[in-house]
Amino acid sequence: MKPMKVATLAISEETRPTLSIVAPLHAQLVHQLQDNPSDSTLTRELKTTICQDLNKRYLNEKEALYKASALDPRFKALPFLSEDEREDVYNGITAEATRTKWALQQSKSGLEAESMEDGSQDPDQEDMSATSVSKSSKLCSLADLLGQTYAAGAAKKLKTAEDQVMEEITKYKEEAPLALGVNPLEWWKEHEGRYPFLSKVAKKHLCIPGTSVPSERVFSTAGDIITAKRSAIAPEHLDQLLFLNKNIKH
Repeated sequence: MKPMKVATLAISEETRPTLSIVAPLHAQLVHQLQDNPSDSTLTRELKTTICQDLNKRYLNEKEALYKASALDPRFKALPFLSEDEREDVYNGITAEATRTKWALQQSKSGLEAESMEDGSQDPDQEDMSATSVSKSSKLCSLADLLGQTYAAGAAKKLKTAEDQVMEEITKYKEEAPLALGVNPLEWWKEHEGRYPFLSKVAKKHLCIPGTSVPSERVFSTAGDIITAKRSAIAPEHLDQLLFLNKNIKH
């Protein structure tokens, strides 16, 4: 029963038990509870019963669990999966990050279109437009003169959204694994400039709690605040007290 106790303490005592820790713990428990030739009959029966119960859990949530673990720098190697399964997980992350990039581009394009429809320009913008026209005419003349010689070198293939996301994932995989005691959310906050699109997907998955313990602790704290002598406290004041209680240390 020691592996079960250790896993329970690990996920209950962690300050921020994110969803990413569930799949590694689940796989490790199943692995350590396999039969051993030295086990007694009672021990084997206990292990079999526990494994059967564990194998019935998370059947419909595996994709979300694996994505969260892959986006956690501590567990990104996914050693508990086969090579094909790992590839499928990262392909799913690539597709999600690509959709995120397209959504950001469309949002940016929409804002630019609204700005153009407005039609108003300040004097500085008008001066810049006039300067741009002058520069464009000079560039056209230069292109007529040197275009045949340097056009091939100037042309560059633009990277697609998927190409950019794949580059981020390749760099992410090459990063050294994070120590188990480090907070993955803090790591992504420090590295979001290097992985602008992958970090958005990571935060989306890693913000999900891996256990109900934190919410249960909030209810327990609320019970300590609302007593017989403080039963008339306003809901908004209770909310403020709970927030301070859980965040004052940070």
